[in-house]
This record gives sequence, structure tokens and C-alpha cells, in this order.
Amino acid sequence: EADQALVRKAYAYAAAAHAGQVRLSGEPYLSHPLAVAEVLAELGFDAHSVAAGLLHDTVEDTKVTLEEVDAEFGEQVADIVDGVTKISMTFDSKEEQQAENIRKMILAMSHDIRVPIVKLADRVHNMRTLDFQKAHKRQRIAQETMDIYVPLANRLGLHRLKLELEGLSFKYIHPDVYAQISDWLESNQVVERQLIAKIIAKLEGQRTELQTQLASLPRNLDRNHPTRKSLQQSLEAVERQIAREHSKLASTSGKPLNSLVEEEQRLELD
Repeated sequence: EADQALVRKAYAYAAAAHAGQVRLSGEPYLSHPLAVAEVLAELGFDAHSVAAGLLHDTVEDTKVTLEEVDAEFGEQVADIVDGVTKISMTFDSKEEQQAENIRKMILAMSHDIRVPIVKLADRVHNMRTLDFQKAHKRQRIAQETMDIYVPLANRLGLHRLKLELEGLSFKYIHPDVYAQISDWLESNQVVERQLIAKIIAKLEGQRTELQTQLASLPRNLDRNHPTRKSLQQSLEAVERQIAREHSKLASTSGKPLNSLVEEEQRLELD
């Protein structure tokens, strides 16, 4: 309950501090710290980290001071907010500036590992909304993310964040290649859905045939008779497989295409 109270208090405080501010997308600025806090919560980090995620821009972008954050939320939260604030949001891609930023991160990590973690969550949401930046800024921020934040996420073992940051960075660094890959994946998804639909149709045909065979058995045939029992088990197996295929169809991210083709060919042989 104390953890929940801390997060609720941080949310209310951030909402008041960022009141009237908007992002380039036109959304209330509060949507950003909320998204950062959500990333941290989904990763299972503690309440102090989540609260710091909500408050991470208050000192830099509002009239709130670090001393006020300390007084309201304690030293742990204030130290994380201070560490995140000291890591520059963006910078030119010159080698010495990159080295300086990395140095600050390493110093922050030696003090509290939660500082770079909150910064990574901040960068994730900024990359998710990068479309609203000007083109030259998108390129620069994406390269910075690929050069510094992707390796950092990997170093910290935050592989989900690493993959997301890597994918989002690639989209802006190599837009033509990214578009080609996206088109290829989309076309394969269409083929995947078509294959799954064909598999379901074949399975439904098998189900109908088994139901017909069961219905044609003598009514007085014992339920444990090998023939009835075998047909019933086969019917149940087919129905389970139909349910699995429908689940894959809904997600459109089932087995690799070669596995689906093999499955269809197996059904053809059956």
C-alpha cells in the first residue's frame, strides 16, 4: 500500500507540475512521464523507480526544484531524478560529446543502477513518438540511440528494451531498408493468414468426417468400445488443433511459414 501511495502521489505531483504543457504530438505533456512509468512498471521495477519515472522531467522542464522533490518523495527518488536530469537529453553526434554522455551514464550507474534504467525508459517513449520531430532531428536522435542506448540496454540485460530501441532506430537511420523489410513482413503475414485459413478448412473437414463416423455407429455400442473410443479421441484432438489454429489466425504471428507449409502438406497426406 505504501508503494501504491508513493506512485499515486508522484502522478498527482507530475500532473500539477506539467499542467498546461504539451508535446509536439499535441498530447498533454503528462502522457510522456506516464508512458515512462508504465515501461518501468511492466519491467517489474520498484515503486521508487516508477515514481522517478513520473517525476523525471519536473526539475528540467518545470519550476519544481530538486530540493522540493527530495522533501516530497525522499532521497531515493530525488537522487534518481537528479541523475536522469544530468544526462543530456540530446546532443550533436561528435565523438567527444558522445564520450562525455557515456561517462555520465557510467558515473550514474556506479551511484544507482536505476538512473540509467529510468533514462532508457525515457528514451523508449521518445523513440516511439519520434515521428513528431523534424527530419534532421529524427536522424540524429536515432543514431544516438543506436550508438549509446542500445548497447547500454544490452549491458544492463534489458533485452526487450534493446530490441525495441534497435528496431526504432533502424527505422530512421535506414528508412528505405526498413520499408522494404516491413513490406516483406506484411506480405508474409498475408500468406501466413491464408495458409492458416486453409489448414482450418482441412481440419474442419476432418472433424465433420469423424462426427459422421461417430453418428453412424450403433447406438448400443459401448462407449469404451475401441472403435468409438478411437474416433472420439481423434475428434477431440482435431477440435483442439482447430482452436490452436484460430488462435494463431487471430494473432497473425504463428509458426514460421515453412512450418505452416509442412503442416498443410501433412494434412493433405492425411
